[in-house]
Amino acid sequence: MTTNSSIQFRRADAADAAAITDIVRAAYAKWVPVIGREPLPMRTDYDKAVAGHPFDLAVEGGVILGMIETMLEDDHLWIENVCVAPRAQGRGIGRLLLERAERKAIEARRPELRLLTNGAFEANVSLYRKLGYVIDREEPFMNGTTVYMSKRLIG
Repeated sequence: MTTNSSIQFRRADAADAAAITDIVRAAYAKWVPVIGREPLPMRTDYDKAVAGHPFDLAVEGGVILGMIETMLEDDHLWIENVCVAPRAQGRGIGRLLLERAERKAIEARRPELRLLTNGAFEANVSLYRKLGYVIDREEPFMNGTTVYMSKRLIG
């Protein structure tokens, strides 16, 4: 695994929406043949999303390599999307982004993180489980299964 000492983080602004769109489309493209359609994050209008709630970016040498989109709810921090550009995957950047979400939740006094993913995205479900997330429930969705997961925080 490559060191992440050169990775920096910053909040996204409106000028980052196009780069976020490109990263999401590239990161999720591998799942199109698995589920037979574009995953919903590939259809999101990121100009609106960036204007609506926080995105934290992982940046190296001025290049955005990954992002996490979160929303603060009354009793938890919702992770709407987390992804890493394919060329930067396998370096632990996704983990670092998820750790940032944990810190945000703790700072906001939210005891839990929540997210959902497609059950066919086995690598994602496996990563979340390794990081302490549990499956809360599964529901049918568009000829597949949506997996709802959460992680309780201490702090």
